[in-house]
Amino acid sequence: MRKLIALGVIAAALATAACNTMSGIGRDLSAAGQAVTSGSERAKS
Repeated sequence: MRKLIALGVIAAALATAACNTMSGIGRDLSAAGQAVTSGSERAKS
C-alpha cells in the first residue's frame, strides 16, 4: 500500500512539473508571435 501511495505522489509531482513546462513553452511561443507581429507591422509602415 505504501508503494502505491509513493507512486501516486511521484506521478502527481511529475504531472505538475510537466504542466509548468508546457505553460512556459506557451508563454515563449506567445512572445515569439508578438515579436513577429510587431516586426511585420513596422515593415508595413
